[in-house]
Amino acid sequence: MSLFKIENSQIQKIKSAKADREKDIQKVFEQNLETILSVYFLETEYSTSFGGRIDSLGVDKDGSPVIIEYKKTQSESIINQGLSYLKWLLDHKDSFEKLVSEKLPKALECPINWDTPRVICVAESYNKFDLDTVDILPIKIELLTYTLYEDNILQVEAQNQERVKVSTSEIIKNGKKDKEEQLQKNYTVEEHLEKCSKDVKELFLTLKEKITSIDENINEVPKKLYVAYKINGTNFADVIFYPRELRVSLNVKSGDLNDPNNITTDFTKPKKGHWGNGDYEAKILRKEDVDKVFDLIKQSYDYNK
Repeated sequence: MSLFKIENSQIQKIKSAKADREKDIQKVFEQNLETILSVYFLETEYSTSFGGRIDSLGVDKDGSPVIIEYKKTQSESIINQGLSYLKWLLDHKDSFEKLVSEKLPKALECPINWDTPRVICVAESYNKFDLDTVDILPIKIELLTYTLYEDNILQVEAQNQERVKVSTSEIIKNGKKDKEEQLQKNYTVEEHLEKCSKDVKELFLTLKEKITSIDENINEVPKKLYVAYKINGTNFADVIFYPRELRVSLNVKSGDLNDPNNITTDFTKPKKGHWGNGDYEAKILRKEDVDKVFDLIKQSYDYNK
C-alpha cells in the first residue's frame, strides 16, 4: 500500500526504506509493543531449554502469553519456529508465570490465560505457502507485515483474518500425562450471549451490525472475558456482556476521547482495573444508548486504524 504526503495541495509519494537488519525492526516493536499490539513486553531473545531463543516474549492484557518472531524477508521457518516455541512454553508454564510476576508485578490485572496463547509472526511479506499453511492449521497464528518509510514512518498490517478455527485433532501431548490436550481454546459470541437477557441480546446485535459496517476488514474475535473488535490486529472496542447491560471498552488514552454526552468512565481517574483495552468504558442499557456509544466506538476505530 502506497503512502502519500500532502503539501500545499500537492501530493508526494513517501518512499519506503529498508531496515538494515532484522534486529532493527525487532527493537522498534519491543520498545513500543504496548502501542503497536497492546501487549506487555517481557523479554528479548528468551532462551529455551532446547537451545532456541524466542525473539520477543510478552503477555497481552487478557493474560494470554504472546510469542513474537520476526523476519526481514520471506522465510519458510518463521511459522514452524513460532509453533515450536509455543510447544516449549506450554511445557514450561511455571517459568513464564514467574517471569510475569517479576516483570509486571502490578500491570497485569488478571491471571495468566493458558487457554489462548498467541503466536505472532512479523515480516515484510509472506508467500502463498505461508498463508495457506496458517489457514488450515487448527490453531490461530497471527501474520503481520511491516513497511518502513522515510521520515521514520512505520506501517503495520494484519495479513490473515482471525477467524475461529475448529480443532481437527488433539495436536499436543503433555509428556507428564497420557491424555492429549487442545493447544488453544476457542470462544464464541453465543457463549457470551447466554448470560444476557433477550433485550440485551437485541442491543448487542444492533451494535454489532453498526460496528461491522464501519470497515469490511474489521475482525470480531471472541475472548474469554469479552468480544473484541479489531482493525489491523489492534482492539478498538471490546464488548463485555452482563445479564442486563453491555459495557464497551474503548482503546483510547485518557484525555483523547471526545465524550459530549459524558457517558464514559475514565479508569485512570482514579486508576483502577477493568476488562478490555483502553482507558474508557461506556454502558449500554437501552436502545437509545446504542447510537451514543457507537459514536465513541467510531472515534476509537479512527484512533487505532
